[in-house]
Amino acid sequence: MQVTINGKSEILSDSCTVAEAVIRFRSADVPCAVEVNERLVPHDKRESISLHAGDRIEIVTLVGGG
Repeated sequence: MQVTINGKSEILSDSCTVAEAVIRFRSADVPCAVEVNERLVPHDKRESISLHAGDRIEIVTLVGGG
């Protein structure tokens, strides 16, 4: 299926979850925030939410500062 990740068109398997997309497009051990269609996906829900064709996903690495 075709989705948009961080503004770029990407092809994912039809059964891809949010967690699988994060692993594919970000390092699994780097903290990040994920939105699907402008809705924040809680970390504990990423494994259970499936993506669909046309979804818009934003994966943003968190940055600390002071």
